[in-house]
Amino acid sequence: MALVLPPRLTASARVLRDTARRRGLRTVQLPDFQVPETLRDGDAYLHAGPAFADAVAPALGIAPLEAPADWLARLPASFVRREIRAVPIREAYGLRRPAFVKSPNDKNIPALVYADGSRLPGPDAVDPETVVLVSDVVTFEAEYRLYLLDGQVHTGSRYAESGRLHLGPLSAAAHAFGAELLASAGHTLPSAIVVDAGPTEAGQWAVVEANAAWAAGAYASDPDRALDVVLRAAGPAAQLAERDRPFVRRPPLPRCP
Repeated sequence: MALVLPPRLTASARVLRDTARRRGLRTVQLPDFQVPETLRDGDAYLHAGPAFADAVAPALGIAPLEAPADWLARLPASFVRREIRAVPIREAYGLRRPAFVKSPNDKNIPALVYADGSRLPGPDAVDPETVVLVSDVVTFEAEYRLYLLDGQVHTGSRYAESGRLHLGPLSAAAHAFGAELLASAGHTLPSAIVVDAGPTEAGQWAVVEANAAWAAGAYASDPDRALDVVLRAAGPAAQLAERDRPFVRRPPLPRCP
């Protein structure tokens, strides 16, 4: 049993690596995207970014879980407090107002407030059918990362206040909002996932976004409990629960020249 890591580690990844080692897990940091034969035994787990996961997960027999691309856009208004649409980027080019635009599960489209659709990466850089989330601009007073496992808030922490990095403990209000979200929409998420949420400037709690646990930073979350979620979120495909099969990440198809 091995936790596979990418060539470069963030501070959070190093903490999870050390936590895995304390548990007695073998950790393997690959120097590149090549998977050695010694790891192709179907008993590997992964903590890495999307590009690395797309390259190595199939060879490792790993099934990375993530939220559906349109998950945020399909949530009830009471959980998002803003209009959010999942559309092909070619449609977003027609925006004539400021909007927050991002890739649902990757970092291919930088998550920014764009003055209008003309500021988005053009068709020379992005396939026009690439799905993006287009959202009203909302200011969050604070933002919390929730590690969700089997319908429960497993751990979490504050990671920002007023848009600036500011680590802190998971508040009771954040935990309660996560529990409410899971009670209403837990069936729309994989069994292991990260969701970011926080109070808006109007004082209303809302979801910021969902993130794959295997690619998320733990911030000030309990590292042991965060690792629990990571191991479920990117583990052997042979151990995949039936309810998680619809949430397995499918690597994007290469763009035709």
